[in-house]
Amino acid sequence: MSNIRITPVSQELKAALQDKINQKTKPPGSLGKLEGIALQAGLIQNTLTPVIQQPSIIVFAGDHGIAADGQVNPFPQAVTAQMVYNFLQGGAAINVFCRQHQLQLTVVDAGVNHVFAPHPLLKDRKMGMGTQNFLHMPAMSLDQCKLAMQAGAEEVTLLHQQGCNTIGFGEMGIGNTSAAALLMSHFTGIPVAECTGIGTGSNAQQLAQKRAILQQVMAKHARPASPEQALATFGGFEIAMICGAIQQAAALQMLVVIDGFIVTAALLAAVNMQPAVKDYCVFAHCSEENGHKAMLKHLEVSPLLQMDMRLGEGTGAALAIPLIQSAVAFLRDMASFNSAQVSNRTI
Repeated sequence: MSNIRITPVSQELKAALQDKINQKTKPPGSLGKLEGIALQAGLIQNTLTPVIQQPSIIVFAGDHGIAADGQVNPFPQAVTAQMVYNFLQGGAAINVFCRQHQLQLTVVDAGVNHVFAPHPLLKDRKMGMGTQNFLHMPAMSLDQCKLAMQAGAEEVTLLHQQGCNTIGFGEMGIGNTSAAALLMSHFTGIPVAECTGIGTGSNAQQLAQKRAILQQVMAKHARPASPEQALATFGGFEIAMICGAIQQAAALQMLVVIDGFIVTAALLAAVNMQPAVKDYCVFAHCSEENGHKAMLKHLEVSPLLQMDMRLGEGTGAALAIPLIQSAVAFLRDMASFNSAQVSNRTI
């Protein structure tokens, strides 16, 4: 990943884009957040006429050592593989939304604890049969982490070569809210108990146990020396791949749609590696998962949607992409006061 260089988005067209937005047949600011997205898309693409091409979602799936004994998750680890099969059969929420909004969906085995037969819809990037249990040792080696980031970057490059310029990421991995909470705590300085939520359906007793275990994990591992080392210590193979994928998408000047708690944790690592990555990100929604709101506040960003969702899979990103398409459409197709011969003077 060291060869990826992300340049800050050029501000050269900002005044011209803002003027074009202001000249549309509407009161200034009346399209709200859509105006901000239109401006951002124009800056990322460095044009007054941005377009959304072949929008896509990649779902990365991986298992977590901490989940093997069920101490932090009420659902068994086997659910990760079962949900991958659901994705491949087209039956999950992300499949439904991608079909509805004509988004290309890619499913990647980043490190599920299951051997899948070859399948035309499944990309094999398996780094191992799940990570190690970070209660006892780092989740993965630094080399594994770097290879996982590279694999995520390569998947983005393949889509970009096919013409995709707008991409969102999703994940599946029983136990990955624990990994995300640890990464959040490391990168924000917020106590891990405040970063830890119910994940996939924990009750109050299970949540208390989950928080206690994650506090032990934080106490065990001295502060990792670099963002990459933190990702290797606390992350998952799917989270590391998302981190690399986000960076590559930004390096390719794509518009990056950030989903919920897990994907934002991957972004926290990416931002600590390359701060300019944030310029390319649109934040889909604020998840109901405990900690996501504080993550977004730490990043100083505003999400598009508040739908009380906490499913993952990239579902929030899939719902946000049509809004991004609407923002670009009004910038491109809406009449100006001049062209429509409408007075823009207030009386």
